[in-house]
Amino acid sequence: MKLKNGFITYETDGEQLMVAAGESANIFKGLVRSNETAAEIVNCLKSDTTPDKITDHLCKTYDASRETIKADVLCIISQLRSIGAIDE
Repeated sequence: MKLKNGFITYETDGEQLMVAAGESANIFKGLVRSNETAAEIVNCLKSDTTPDKITDHLCKTYDASRETIKADVLCIISQLRSIGAIDE
């Protein structure tokens, strides 16, 4: 899975923003603001990956249980799916 090409991210004032462009803008019209953890998940999704690989990456960065991190990863992926931002 990965982030669809039509979703563009950029950083401003220490915050990651994501917008839909091109055909993706027909599916989702809006702006996604991400906290630090969600931004890291989105960054991982810029290349083909899996929830387990993202969880492994975040476990090296954050001091939290694997179960907590995986639940967060799955939640963010679910939210991105709901707006059509994920290619399976």
